[in-house]
Amino acid sequence: MTSLDLSTVLPELWLAIYALAALLAGAFLGKDQIARPILWATVLALLVAGMFVGFADRPQQSAFFGMFIDDAFARFAKVTILLSAAAVLAMSAEYLTRHGLMRFEYPILIVLSTLGMLVMVSSGDLLTLYMGLELQSLAIYVLAASRRESVKSSEAGLKYFILGALSSGLLLYGASLVYGFAGTTSFAGILQVVTAGNLPVGLLFGLVFLLVGLAFKVSAVPFHMWTPDVYEGAPSPVTAVLATAPKVAATALLARLLFDAFGNVPADWTQIIAVLAVLSMFLGSIAGIGQRNIKRLMAYSSIAHMGFALVGLAAGTAYGVQAMLLYMAIYAVMNVGTFAFILSLERDGRPVTDLESLNRFAQTDPLKSFAVLFLMFSLAGVPPFLGFFAKYGVLTAAVDAGMAWLAVLGVIASVIGAFYYLRIVYYMFFGAETDPVASRMGAVQYAALMVPAAALLLGAVTMLGIDEAAATAALSLVDAAAVVEPAMVVQPAAVVVE
Repeated sequence: MTSLDLSTVLPELWLAIYALAALLAGAFLGKDQIARPILWATVLALLVAGMFVGFADRPQQSAFFGMFIDDAFARFAKVTILLSAAAVLAMSAEYLTRHGLMRFEYPILIVLSTLGMLVMVSSGDLLTLYMGLELQSLAIYVLAASRRESVKSSEAGLKYFILGALSSGLLLYGASLVYGFAGTTSFAGILQVVTAGNLPVGLLFGLVFLLVGLAFKVSAVPFHMWTPDVYEGAPSPVTAVLATAPKVAATALLARLLFDAFGNVPADWTQIIAVLAVLSMFLGSIAGIGQRNIKRLMAYSSIAHMGFALVGLAAGTAYGVQAMLLYMAIYAVMNVGTFAFILSLERDGRPVTDLESLNRFAQTDPLKSFAVLFLMFSLAGVPPFLGFFAKYGVLTAAVDAGMAWLAVLGVIASVIGAFYYLRIVYYMFFGAETDPVASRMGAVQYAALMVPAAALLLGAVTMLGIDEAAATAALSLVDAAAVVEPAMVVQPAAVVVE
């Protein structure tokens, strides 16, 4: 280990040391008295790490013999992950206190999970990939079952753990196949073995198993079965965590694996990603229509949105990666605002998640209702909100890559899915008369609703500056001079024949 290695992993090292220090503080200073201070200290620690990563001005570098990569792509994903985790943790404080869930372990588990996500997006080796993925997953398994008196929470944690273990097994089997046929676990080494138009069958099977394992993590169909039950059963703050940062980390890891290790054979994996995208878009859009629980609805919304993000990745181009990164950043903003509102809903001191409880909510709180309207319109992809430009970007990337059929299917799925977002707006403004639902928000939670809602509308003018950052990040992952379009892979052979 050198000083360069330590400087490269400084944000991760900072979070690891903080998590250990917070754990010791909670154990020795009294966990009940120190739970809330630890939560706010954790928010600060995440923001400090985000500032360090975001304002870092250094060239691409690697550590630990190429197993850990620090480049613009990783930094973009890390900033999104850290800000999302900090926002969700901060807006959950009042909910946790109000419902007796404020425990000092909660923010520490969030930090450890976030640490795993940061390792995931910087992975340069299959071993690093697995270490980061498991650290992220294990912490969330515990969080999903943290409401011990709730049967649904215990069920959610158990389901997530069992299916997560299955996905880990499939991913490890794929990694073993890749190692067996490539002779290395390094992404750079695999890339040297895998030449254009010549992917051995063993490596192809290994790639498929790796994609299946990661498809579980992004809730891509047909590996989505855990998502609705876990979203509904887990405590609402944990559901908010699941819907934001881990999704960004998993999609970034998927892009890292495909381009860094299998970038020479895009034709062999773009078809798989395109199928996952189509299935996810349509199942998420159609199955969400019948949902009456807003957390289950957001689960199917998440599945559909992961499908749209995969459309950008399926393009197999630098512009496609840029569109995917932009999509995930905007997706995180939309979900932070939406779950800030969901966390505030209660009746007689109990959380409320059924859609009918939102009837005529606009009569009692019009400002929050308009903020939710902005969020729902953006999730549906209605212009001029940022959600529209996010979808437009990934669909354009598909068209530019010669996959117009995928873009057409994406438009159809988006129209179908718009129904259940607009239904929420209808309930809030024009629904039947019912007992009013309360919406209790502290200042931080109120800001977590209003700031994303305003950003989704006002950001359409400037894209909040993240489009340029996403372009730089994409180019750091995909060398613009060496981008191979999926349709171009067969051209060298055609030239030889002529």
